[in-house]
Amino acid sequence: MYGSCTRRGRGGVRRGRGGGGKGGTAAWIAAAGAAALLLTGCSSGGGDDGDGDGRKAAPVSQRPKADDPYWVNPDSGAARQVAAYTAKGDTDSAAQIGKIAEQPVAEWVVPDNAEAQTKGFTEAAAKADREALLVLYNIPHRDCGQFSKGGAADGDAYRAWVDQVAQGIGDRRATVILEPDAVLHLVDGCTPQQFHEERYDLLKGAVERLKKQPATTVYLDAGNAGWQTPDALYEPLQRAGIAAADGFSVNVSNFYATDASEDFGKRLSAKVGGKPFVIDTSRNGNGPYTGGDPAENWCNPPGRALGERPTVRTGDPLVKAYLWIKRPGESDGDCKGGPKAGEWYPKYALELARATK
Repeated sequence: MYGSCTRRGRGGVRRGRGGGGKGGTAAWIAAAGAAALLLTGCSSGGGDDGDGDGRKAAPVSQRPKADDPYWVNPDSGAARQVAAYTAKGDTDSAAQIGKIAEQPVAEWVVPDNAEAQTKGFTEAAAKADREALLVLYNIPHRDCGQFSKGGAADGDAYRAWVDQVAQGIGDRRATVILEPDAVLHLVDGCTPQQFHEERYDLLKGAVERLKKQPATTVYLDAGNAGWQTPDALYEPLQRAGIAAADGFSVNVSNFYATDASEDFGKRLSAKVGGKPFVIDTSRNGNGPYTGGDPAENWCNPPGRALGERPTVRTGDPLVKAYLWIKRPGESDGDCKGGPKAGEWYPKYALELARATK
C-alpha cells in the first residue's frame, strides 16, 4: 500500500490461544502511520479502493483533550477514505467512515528508521497539544514463526531499536503499548523454551529504557479475556518488568466485550500490585464472532462493530483508558474476500461503522 515508499509490509495475523483470536496483532504493522510518511513525502494510501492514489485526506479535528488526550492523525487511511467518498458524492459512506477517521488510533512503529518515526509522531502530536499513542512490536522470534513472524534479528538489535524509539520520543508525551503477545506466547508454550530468558530480559529492559523518557507511559501487553486465567500471567508479567511499567494492556486486536476485559484486567491487576490497565475497544462492539470456523474467527469476522470511543473517562480508576490500538478498517489478512494483512479494506470498514450503535 506504500507505492514507492521504502517501508516493508509485514506478514499476516495469528489467532491467540486460550479461547480468543488475536485478530490481527500485526495485521496493520505495515500501516505504521502517516506522520512518518509525511517525513518522507509518501502517501498513506486510501481512496475508495485503497490503492494509494494520493488523494488528500479529509479535515479532521482533535477530540476534546479532557476526554481523550491522544492525537488524531489527520492523514490516516480513514481520513483519505472519507475524502474519496465525499468526492464521489457518497455522503452516507463518508459519514460512516468518519466514525473511524475522527478517533485517535495507535501508530505501530516499524523496524526501519524508528527514531525518525517516533520523532515524527510525537512532534505532530505535540504540535496539536496531544499525546502520541505508539505500539512496539519487534521482539525477536515474534509470533512463534507463524503468520506475523519476524522481529529484530537478535537481542542486541532489539535493544538498539528500543533505544532509537526512546530517542525519537524525547521529552514529548507518548503512551507505548509494549509488545502484544510477547508475554502471552511465553505462557502458552508457543515461543520455544530456549528463547524465554532472553525475552524476559528484553521486555524488562525495554520497560526500563522507555521509562527514562520523562513523559512516556508504558503498558506491557497482557493478553485477553479469552484466557480467563490471570493466574497464568502474573508471574511472567513480573519477570517481564511490570513493576517498572505504568500498567498493562488487554484485548489488543481482539473482540472481547469491554465488561469481560474489565473483569479480566481487574483480576490480573490484583495479582500485580494493583497496576492499572487499558483496553483495546477498537472492534469489540458486538463481541467475538462465533458463527464460523473457529480457526478463522479472528480474520475479518463478519458482523463486528466499533467499540467504545477512545477515552480516558472510563468511570473506573483501574481502567486508565479505552483505546483503539488495532487500526479499524485495515484487513486482518486475505480471508473472507479481504486484501492482504494491513491493507485498508473499505468494505469491512463500512461494515464495522454501520454496525456500530
